[in-house]
Amino acid sequence: MEKRIFGKTGRAVSEIGLGTWQLGTRWGDPFDHQEAMKILEAAEELKKVFSTADLAPIAIRWVLMHPAVSVVISGASKAAQVAANMKAAELPRLTDAQMRAVTEIYDRYLREIIHPQW
Repeated sequence: MEKRIFGKTGRAVSEIGLGTWQLGTRWGDPFDHQEAMKILEAAEELKKVFSTADLAPIAIRWVLMHPAVSVVISGASKAAQVAANMKAAELPRLTDAQMRAVTEIYDRYLREIIHPQW
C-alpha cells in the first residue's frame, strides 16, 4: 500500500484514504483537525482489531452483515477495484467479538461526528 503524510500530523496514511469525501468535517465547513484526528485514531484501533491496514474489505464485509442492508453499493472507478470489492463478500463473517469491537470504536471515536449527519 502506498502511503503519504497526512497534512501536518506526521502520520502516514494510505493514498487511497479512508473512504471519506472530506475527512474531519461536513462538506463545505472549514477543516476540523480534532475530528480528523479522531477518525485516524479509530482507523488505527480497527487495524489492531483486524490485524491489517487494509480495512476496505473489512468495512464492506461489515456492511454486508448489517441486518438493515440488503445491497452494498461501493464506489469504484476501475475494474480491479470492483473485483476487490466483490471479494469482500467471500471473507468469513466477522466474529461477535469483532462486531462488538467495531461498535465500541464507533461509539468512542465516531458517533458524535457521524451519527448527527444521518
